[in-house]
Amino acid sequence: MKNDIHKLTQIGLRAKTSALGRSTVLAMLIGLSATLVLAAESERKTIFVLGDSIAAGHGVDPNEAFPGLLQDRINEQKLPYEVVNAGVSGDTTAGGVRRMPWLLRRQMDVLVLELGGNDGLRGITPKETKANLEKIIDLAREKNPEVQVIVAGMQMPQNMGEEYTREYREVFPAVAREKQAKLIPFLLEGVGGKAEFNLPDRIHPNPEGHKLIADTVWKVLSPLLATGS
Repeated sequence: MKNDIHKLTQIGLRAKTSALGRSTVLAMLIGLSATLVLAAESERKTIFVLGDSIAAGHGVDPNEAFPGLLQDRINEQKLPYEVVNAGVSGDTTAGGVRRMPWLLRRQMDVLVLELGGNDGLRGITPKETKANLEKIIDLAREKNPEVQVIVAGMQMPQNMGEEYTREYREVFPAVAREKQAKLIPFLLEGVGGKAEFNLPDRIHPNPEGHKLIADTVWKVLSPLLATGS
């Protein structure tokens, strides 16, 4: 691309004394700029955060939600990645399966899978949650066998019953292990259950909580970006 810029610059200088005229040169330079922007965008890889209200940033500004904070870090380090926030409030793993064909219309290089919380709150069986998470990963890899996958672990409060909370908690490491994906042991580590990091509903993180979540995700995500860029 640098060579293209140099060539057109030379053309522009020669055209000052030619019949092309300044307007033609200007049009050519504008066209080149647009081409370079498109080329730069096409070189960027894509990180999809497929999630629920946590990823969607319920109750906070979208830029304060952890996917936006991840993009800030990527930009600071000048890494060639774009974060796509595919969070939908209230979504379940079954909803994620249904949304995948539409999402996969675009190249997916990294998938951060942040779904399952609403499954637990609705009492969906851990077996069904596990099958849906695996299906999502399978769909992503069918489209792009090289896609990097991160599974974000979740936990349920004890009032859901000891057996259910144990089986639910074990779903995420099992999926990561069997699908050879990276694991975030607990997405809400240091945030869940702490009033100072959550909105008044005690369920959704506030801006400070999202900062901690971004830290947790970044520990697992950043090594993938360093090797993949």
